[in-house]
Amino acid sequence: MTIENASITADDIASHGLTEDEYQLALDILGGREPNMVELGIFSVMWSEHCSYKSSKKWLKTLPTEAPWVICGPGENAGVVDIGYGLAAIFKMESHNHPSFIEPFQGAATGVGGILRDVFTMGARPVANLNALRFGAIDHPKTKHLVAGVVGGIGSYGNCVGVPTVGGEVNFDPAYNGNILVNAMTVGLADQNRIFYSAASGPGNPVIYVGSKTGRDGIHGATMASAEFDEDTEEKRPTVQVGDPFTEKLLIEACLELMATDTIVAIQDMGAAGLTCSSFEMCSKGGTGIELDLDAVPIREEGMTPYEIMLSESQERMLMVLQPGKEHIAQAIFEKWELDFAIVGHVTDTGRMVLKKGGASVADMPIDPLAEASPEYDRPWVPTEKAEVVPSDSVKHGDWTESLKKLIGAPDLASRRWVWEQYDHMVMGDTVQRPGGDAAVVRIHGSERGLAITSDCTPRYVKADPFEGGKQAVAETFRNLTATGARPLAVTDNLNFGNPEKPPIMGQLVEAVKGIGAACTALDTPVVSGNVSLYNETDGQPILPTPTIGAIGIIDSLDNTATVAFKGDGDAVLLVGGPDDISGGWLGQSLYLRELHGVEMGAPPPVDLFQERKVGDAVRGLIQNGDIDTCHDVSDGGVAIALTEMALSGDIGVTIDIGADVSAPWLFGEDQGRYIITCIADRLTTVTSTFENEGILVRQIGTTGGDSISFTGDASIGLSTLRDFHEGWFPDYMAA
Repeated sequence: MTIENASITADDIASHGLTEDEYQLALDILGGREPNMVELGIFSVMWSEHCSYKSSKKWLKTLPTEAPWVICGPGENAGVVDIGYGLAAIFKMESHNHPSFIEPFQGAATGVGGILRDVFTMGARPVANLNALRFGAIDHPKTKHLVAGVVGGIGSYGNCVGVPTVGGEVNFDPAYNGNILVNAMTVGLADQNRIFYSAASGPGNPVIYVGSKTGRDGIHGATMASAEFDEDTEEKRPTVQVGDPFTEKLLIEACLELMATDTIVAIQDMGAAGLTCSSFEMCSKGGTGIELDLDAVPIREEGMTPYEIMLSESQERMLMVLQPGKEHIAQAIFEKWELDFAIVGHVTDTGRMVLKKGGASVADMPIDPLAEASPEYDRPWVPTEKAEVVPSDSVKHGDWTESLKKLIGAPDLASRRWVWEQYDHMVMGDTVQRPGGDAAVVRIHGSERGLAITSDCTPRYVKADPFEGGKQAVAETFRNLTATGARPLAVTDNLNFGNPEKPPIMGQLVEAVKGIGAACTALDTPVVSGNVSLYNETDGQPILPTPTIGAIGIIDSLDNTATVAFKGDGDAVLLVGGPDDISGGWLGQSLYLRELHGVEMGAPPPVDLFQERKVGDAVRGLIQNGDIDTCHDVSDGGVAIALTEMALSGDIGVTIDIGADVSAPWLFGEDQGRYIITCIADRLTTVTSTFENEGILVRQIGTTGGDSISFTGDASIGLSTLRDFHEGWFPDYMAA
């Protein structure tokens, strides 16, 4: 062995993000030998928070991950669930927060590319993309630049690669001024008997590199994503990867073509930590070793060192283990698609990673101890102090029409049309419900079945009470799917938090995970994949705790679905679930308090998971039976905002008639577990009796018709006025 050893300094260790204890563990793994710089870099990225989950895995293990329909839970590139008829849905959500703040266009674009690879590397053709975006205050000098860059990057990559972007979220809060969030989700479809995994096996089997060449972009991206921002943030720009969606499209087609042959033993995309993480994970899962010849790795820049080759996060690359003697099959396919193909090594039975360059060994490391024995911390945490409930009469309420105009045009409630019109949401021809509803719906190609897809989180709830906020994030996605008629199947999570070394921040993570786990158990939606993004802070200021939940559901017949739009005049408008009290409503942490009264206070609305399940199942049953085709869950902004969104979507007004004592808290309170539905007159008895028989509160609150929203005997406001406020804010803001 001719390992080159330069003395490692304390500065080297610190700059690679390792603690003294972690470095000592590295020495123990190497048998007391000091690592060289290549090996130090490998330890650094493999043990980064981004790759190892060392602060969160203790708590991630508590989440429910199994169900009869779960084919593959956490631990692979993406989660896999059975959707019947021999098909599987494969999906995951992942963050690209730090890169997107430094270089918004490329950061967001490569986030889309990375999550696409996580899905198609398992044998799925991607059929839908979503994103959940959080930006700083609207008056912050960087916000518009970041919005434009991120939306442009997502649109450019998704549109070019030919996968529809069908939904997502966009929110604003000063807590994200120095650290935006870009969470990307992809859903794909595969045959259940052709799902591919990453465990390398078969000593002597060839290891193949395919896709783009390796450059110097993205080096130490995983380490950068595991640290706080500071005054040197701009200097980290070189660690942001550069994507090429046209190459990604070729890579998708080439991989799927190769997957139709009996050639692949294992496959892994090169995401965070590039060639290092992909090779280590494949061998660790397979209990094998690997020897790589770095001279064989296709590179696009001269003089690249082993350190740079192993840590580069250049995009559009995959690593495969093939059956021996079948290399020519793969080579012919990738050359046909004009992609690089190289045999870069072979699987061994040594359990070690051996790297060679110029015929000499430049690294020799045991795989399992490094991959599996990475640090796992039980960090100190303290619970979040619970806030008091806000009484309904604690604030002075003004005219409801003025309140409604201000809320429907507020940054967090205004139409996102400006955003989603930059995304091709119709490519592939299977998008059934477009952005703007509770959940997107895509047809399972060639069938009358569909997948509903959504993402959601209410960070202000999580900050006030992480446990209830975690529950609510799951329950909201459950409601979003249910409102289309879909049966929820499973979730993926993207846990975005600040510095876990601070006990209050760690407490937010712990309690939110507990809330997510409780909700997923009660609602029968296991967690099958996910991502954790920590150290989302700048100069010690953390983001709002944002455990984003992505979820999918199955629709057995697209003939029986629901949308948010009112369908006709004279239909009964029903409020289902929640308290039967028109004099009150839950104001704590509501947008009404924030936007109309300038305060963020109180406990968030509690989530009754038993009622959530019961009400959702009843609503879904009516949609699936064809009894109702209009449904919208009540969330941000309460009943008044939900009604307005339904009216604007269908361009049909509504008259609300619940008596003279209607209150602002009832209109704008954010009590959970509620839906607004409509039905025609001859279905009213059937619909109401369905809920009453289950002990679910239901009451008719109005009737559709006209061109305004009005209360009997009170003021009204025209839909055209509301539309101006709702549709105008985003384009006006971006054009100003």
